[in-house]
This record gives sequence, C-alpha cells and structure tokens, in this order.
Amino acid sequence: MTTATFAPEHDHQQCVSKALGTAEHLCLLRGVQLTPIRHQVLELIWSSHKAVKAYDLLDLIKPLQQAAKPATIYRALDFLIEQGLIHRVESLNAFVGCRCSDQQHEQLLLICSQCQEVEERSAADVMKTLAQEAEQAGFVIHSKAVEIHGVCGKCASKVQS
Repeated sequence: MTTATFAPEHDHQQCVSKALGTAEHLCLLRGVQLTPIRHQVLELIWSSHKAVKAYDLLDLIKPLQQAAKPATIYRALDFLIEQGLIHRVESLNAFVGCRCSDQQHEQLLLICSQCQEVEERSAADVMKTLAQEAEQAGFVIHSKAVEIHGVCGKCASKVQS
C-alpha cells in the first residue's frame, strides 16, 4: 500500500492512470462491468486526492451525462465501493479513490483540515491492536475504518516556513 505523503513533484496523472487501469483490470477479472458512467465517476473521484461529495460528482458529470440523476451517481458509488475501488469518508460524507484496490485491506484515512487531501495508510499494527481491543470486549467487528483529522506534513511545513 502506498503510504508516502504527496510531494510537490507528485505526478497526479500517473495516479489517475494507475487507478483507472487497475479498476479496468479488476472488473475484467471479476466479471463485472465498469460501465462508462462508473468509469467517469471513478475518474472524477481521482481528479484529486481530496474527498468529493456525491452531489458535487453529479454537478461534474452533468456536462458529460446530461440525463444523470442523483440515483445514477449513488448506484455508481455503490458499485465502486463494492469493488473496493473507492472509500467512503464517513466523517465528510464524501468519497476518495482507493490506492490499493487490488488487495483486501482496512482503512486508516488521514484527512487534512487545511488542504482537504486524504491520505490512505495501511497501519497494520494499529488495525491489529484495534481488533484485539474489540475481541477483548467481546465485540464482533463487521468493518473497520479509522479517520483522523489534522494537518498534513505539507501544510504543516508551510506554516513553519
């Protein structure tokens, strides 16, 4: 899983290309269709590393798909989540592309309150500790996602400069 903070020389087009290529490959392997609307929604989500809301996606897709309705977007989002291609950022009621959609994983999302970028981290030790705590409490986990809000290294270094 990618865990690096995005550097100023970050080639975002490479992220988009990799995400779309992985999505196409996984859908082909799984025998599911990455329809044009699903592909467009995924590409719009990957247009930045910021979480995007469903109605913002609808506004962005209207010029491309004039017949698109909220249900169109929500069906595409449900499919993309089901396939592990995006994550829902619960605290923001928004969505972000998954950087490691080709592997099963839990999510630790670092959300910058200044630039709004969301960084996905593996944090295997943290997730293991959370599972152990839940087990000790007799709690059965159905899904696990941790969202942490703060200031990313890039924004923090701007303040210190």
